[in-house]
Amino acid sequence: MPRVRHYADIVAILAGLMWILVFWSISVSARLDSIEPTLAALLALGAMILVSFVHRPFRVHLSRYHVRKRRTEMWMHILALPMALALLLGGLIETVIAPLSGQQKMLLFNVLATAGWVVYVMTLVIKFVHHLLRRRRHRSSGT
Repeated sequence: MPRVRHYADIVAILAGLMWILVFWSISVSARLDSIEPTLAALLALGAMILVSFVHRPFRVHLSRYHVRKRRTEMWMHILALPMALALLLGGLIETVIAPLSGQQKMLLFNVLATAGWVVYVMTLVIKFVHHLLRRRRHRSSGT
């Protein structure tokens, strides 16, 4: 697997982690009734974005197609699917059990988004191990 794909995977994993931290900070802010956790998470996210645009090696790697493709896959795992599932599960829970507050709905989304991010990371790890084993097998059979 080319080195560019490894950089793309690492960038997508870190970007997903930062967004998961922002999502969870919103829940913590709502629970504590304070905006500081969200501001801290947004500050860390802004610093990461600033470094990625100012630092030339990061800028070069982030401009490549594979990074954009990996980020799109990451967004599907941590945003699109969890939002749809949270809507369906939230509606089902409200219909069958009891109404949910806004904090509980956000917690449901955060749990699903975190699970989606973990699935994304595990998928990348499995792909990496598969390619590594295939490359080793190819080298040993070719020699």
